[in-house]
Amino acid sequence: MNTLVIVESPSKIATIKGYLGKGYKVVASKGHVRDLPKSKLGVDIENDFAPEYINIRGRGDLIKELKKEAKAADRIFLATDPDREGEAISWHLSNVLGVDSSKIKRIAFNEVTKTALKEAIAAPRDIDMNLVNSQQARRILDRLVGYKISPFLWKKVKSGLSAGRVQSVATRIIVDREQEIRDFKPKEYWTVTARLVSGETSFTANFFGDKNGKIELENEEQARKIQTVAENNPFSVYDIKRGVKRRKPQPPFTTSTLQQEANRRLNFQARRTMIVAQELYEGINIGERGSQGLITYMRTDSLRISDDARKAAKEYIEEKYGSAFYPSTPNIYKAKKNSQDAHEAIRPTNPALTPELIKSKLSNDQYKLYKLIWERFIASQMKSAELDTVMCEFETNGYIFKTGGYTVKFAGYMSIYDDRYTDGGDGNDEDNELAGGKLPSIEKGQEIKSNGVISEQHFTQPPQRYTEGTLTKILAEKGIGRPSTFSPTITTIISRGYVRRNGKVLVPTEIGEVTTELMKDSFAHIIDYNYTADMEEDLELICEGKKEYVEVLKDFYKDFSDQLSEAEKTLAEGKIKISAVETDIICEKCGAKMVERMGRYGKFAACPNFPKCRNTKPLETENKPEDGEPKERIVADSKCPICGKEMVLRKGAYGNFFACEDYPTCKSTLPYIRDTGVPCPKCGKRIAIRQSKSRKTFYSCEDYPKCDFSTWDIPQDRKCPVCGGLVVKKKTKDHYECVNKCGWSEGK
Repeated sequence: MNTLVIVESPSKIATIKGYLGKGYKVVASKGHVRDLPKSKLGVDIENDFAPEYINIRGRGDLIKELKKEAKAADRIFLATDPDREGEAISWHLSNVLGVDSSKIKRIAFNEVTKTALKEAIAAPRDIDMNLVNSQQARRILDRLVGYKISPFLWKKVKSGLSAGRVQSVATRIIVDREQEIRDFKPKEYWTVTARLVSGETSFTANFFGDKNGKIELENEEQARKIQTVAENNPFSVYDIKRGVKRRKPQPPFTTSTLQQEANRRLNFQARRTMIVAQELYEGINIGERGSQGLITYMRTDSLRISDDARKAAKEYIEEKYGSAFYPSTPNIYKAKKNSQDAHEAIRPTNPALTPELIKSKLSNDQYKLYKLIWERFIASQMKSAELDTVMCEFETNGYIFKTGGYTVKFAGYMSIYDDRYTDGGDGNDEDNELAGGKLPSIEKGQEIKSNGVISEQHFTQPPQRYTEGTLTKILAEKGIGRPSTFSPTITTIISRGYVRRNGKVLVPTEIGEVTTELMKDSFAHIIDYNYTADMEEDLELICEGKKEYVEVLKDFYKDFSDQLSEAEKTLAEGKIKISAVETDIICEKCGAKMVERMGRYGKFAACPNFPKCRNTKPLETENKPEDGEPKERIVADSKCPICGKEMVLRKGAYGNFFACEDYPTCKSTLPYIRDTGVPCPKCGKRIAIRQSKSRKTFYSCEDYPKCDFSTWDIPQDRKCPVCGGLVVKKKTKDHYECVNKCGWSEGK
């Protein structure tokens, strides 16, 4: 029987084909094939919000090829991703393939492994229209909000702006935090710290209060009084409390917590995390074992894991650490309210594949993220850690000073995943009153020597700005959006200019603040936190078949149309003026400070006296060698061949290039060569990405033309299983070939 399997991503093809063998043809839809038109609303509001779907521009040849393959197949399995979006893609495919619907079935799997795939094929099902309708409702809601509100922003603020049901709320969160920071009034407080000594050990203790309780020190007079008393009186041990503190492991990752922890530990932006996670999910060639999916589906808010995964983790823990490190009752984690449980938590598909075992087969980013996911999962199944704690109180003339410490009695899960200094992104916060370190052996009533007392002034600090990790956390906590939307939402509000990155933190722009205030005034419901979360609940109820999606849209539009009508009246006149951002560049023609402007190819500096003065200058590209790190000036290894100055990386119409820092006065330029990380098959140096004179991308040895290796195809960090040559991915086809043309290919 000839079976056609249609997946979303071309990078899954090789892995899945390797598992299925003969009789199966695997092709990719490359995401959606149909969508609402961009040129108009595409939703018939008067007729139950009927959507007008069209084939996506540029997908004509792909659809034609899919139809041809479908016609030749005896049965068709739609194997798109296991979520609402994937279900909708399968539904759209079933509508465009033009074949008898009886031979089309849906299969879904949480991990790209042979076992999961075989189980899915053994139990095909019909397309779940509840999931499809939930996705349709979300898409139509987003279209209504975007296409109905955006014109008001164009009239009132500036053209090119957009509103979004989730993006506008995310922007508001950042804007509200900025206002909290501005409104914050620092409050003075003081601390008094005693340096104490017992035997050979010195340690510190902080002022707490007196025998009646805690005392807050609000000014210098109070602090100096305590300091004077402590300096002139002996200290004695007032009380000692010893105990054992158990610290539970955190659950395996959800999408939200993975993005948070990858941002905090690895400095990955949300988009970077999801791209790498997608690669790990879809499959990596790990040598003799072939291509394998290394993690389960990465868009989930479930904390559930399968019995097989729990058993595999137990076997690894007991073999590596001993049975004492595995709990007597397996750790079970409960997800938060309104979490979907369709998929498991994010975990390794095969715990026996340790990060170190396959490190050489992974890119640097893949290794870092896989290691994080693997360690978190294994740790989640281990026994709690035990800490021997001691809390000591010291008395001097009626005043009490406190200190604490601990030693690790039993490492438990911390043997593999030490999270003592994190906030435990899943609400597993520990009170961190223990200062850490080792205290001397002391007894109650014992006198302790003082080696000085200091008092210090402090001021309370404003709330911190959000990072991508903490913004993801707050979106998840408030129920705004879904795991699949967190990353694209952050990308959107930055690309739209509502928010900018300042190092790792997110700061609202003037446009972001102005549009948020406008939305609060005219479309309060749309950016209300609770309203947005309630809408997510309605979408979930549609998934469960407990609500009709047309009714949800009708309820939404009833209030929304009233807001639109009111906005027509209140926003009719006058534009809000947005001040330009000044630069440090002085216009050499008229002496004014130049300002930032946005052009077709990005930001540039322009004279503020336009049109009288039309002077412009390119702004140096601010590159980040690692996403989320502070911006820095990137310079080439070689100096300018004309004037000897540094060659600085800039952004041009056709990509990045190095130019003399005196550019355009000195017009010297060099190509910007990007390293692929793949060794050259001829000389062993690295293969670099280059551009031809016709602006086409090609790949060649970094020592080119001294080493003449070059190819138009995309080099892969793997060797041909037949001749050992370099494997390349064809740009125009979704398959791999050997660069030596030995006849081997994969994915055709």
